[in-house]
Amino acid sequence: ALKLNPGDNNCLVARSKCYLKLGDTENSLKDAEASLQTDKTFSKGLYQKAETLYMMGDFEFALVFYHRGYRLRPELQKFRLGIEKCQEAIINCVGSPSSVKLENKKDLCFISRQAEVQKANQNLQFRLTKDQKRTKKQKPVRNPKMERQLLGELYADKAYLEKLLKDKDLMESSTKQGIKVGDLVLGGISYLDKRSEFWQQQMPIYARVRERKLRQQWGTRNKKQKPADVGRYIEKSVEDIEMLLSGDSPEESYKKAKHVLKMIQGWPDEEIPDKNKLIGTLHSCIGNAQFKMGQLEAALQSHKTDLENARQNNLPEALSRALENVGRVYCHTGEFQQAIEAWEEKIPMTKSIQEKTWLFHEIGRCYLELNNAEAAQTYGEKSLRSADEEGDVEWQLHATILMAQAEVKLENYQSALLSFEKALEKSKLLHNEAAEKAIITALNDVSKSFVKQLLETQ
Repeated sequence: ALKLNPGDNNCLVARSKCYLKLGDTENSLKDAEASLQTDKTFSKGLYQKAETLYMMGDFEFALVFYHRGYRLRPELQKFRLGIEKCQEAIINCVGSPSSVKLENKKDLCFISRQAEVQKANQNLQFRLTKDQKRTKKQKPVRNPKMERQLLGELYADKAYLEKLLKDKDLMESSTKQGIKVGDLVLGGISYLDKRSEFWQQQMPIYARVRERKLRQQWGTRNKKQKPADVGRYIEKSVEDIEMLLSGDSPEESYKKAKHVLKMIQGWPDEEIPDKNKLIGTLHSCIGNAQFKMGQLEAALQSHKTDLENARQNNLPEALSRALENVGRVYCHTGEFQQAIEAWEEKIPMTKSIQEKTWLFHEIGRCYLELNNAEAAQTYGEKSLRSADEEGDVEWQLHATILMAQAEVKLENYQSALLSFEKALEKSKLLHNEAAEKAIITALNDVSKSFVKQLLETQ
């Protein structure tokens, strides 16, 4: 994509994200900075640069760019969360600002203050030079217990790599690509060392102990929490739940969502902003996790609870979400009529053309499964109109195939041939070889049926 359109900001940010996932922070930062060359206010670029700097352990610089993004786009929650995690990391490293006491002596003139600052700087520079010399001579003391706490499950990997280093023959050997095994092993150890250093900066051992104690306090509720603290904790918890779910960890997402739900149900309403809305969100998260784990009946119950909560508390967004999820579960269990009822109720609540396109297609697909070809064709046409309005070629393809299949059921073979031919053109535009093969097979079958129909009418 970048070869076709060099300097495309969105592409640069996307590649930067990939580099960051691979641990290549240097290239990630280069791409993030490149995305800001032509537009310094590009919010995605600012956020990606801040994220990369954060992962590099440059918390102060990361904080600067999170703030810049937040000033430009205050409605985006990710910038505010970035500011909070940076501030926490900095405090974990250097301590709270409240621990520093400043004295203002009014009898000092400006010149004397400047002189004192210069002298202090000289003394500080002298001490730093001595410390640097001492650091070069002394090797850092390795603490296996601390390493184990920082690396967690990765500690066993590091121990294994270090064990491999003792095998001299293996270290001298090379892979099929000509890469020395010793270099790969040392690279792995170096990466884990850098990660443990980053995690130590981000959350030192003493801070981890403190956090554990705080979590216990949340559970026991020995002390009354401030509403702002409760809000931040819940917000972060929901973000973690959604992240675990998107990262293919539905079991962990389910456990955390159940834990948070149980916790907040025992808290007074005045301490939790939008408590009913939050309860619905957690039931939705639980339902999505159950769906991913294949527990369809349990998922349906969770989404129905979300639906009932939305109706009782007049939450239109939650109602739309719950109807979509209920319909999806019904569709997977083969209860197509119930799925149609849920999705048809959702239609007036759709906010985007793309959402409407998807919804019309899914309803049409359900009608096709119920052998109601006329309704399937109608919804296929609606889906195609929405896809044309959006200019979405992929959904144009899906909608056209649905129409063609409905026309086959109605024995309108000539119309079906035209629809399949249009679908074939769309699949070629998308370079979708699997779709091309399936459509060509369908075209052959429909052609035979059309010829047979013609012969019968003669």
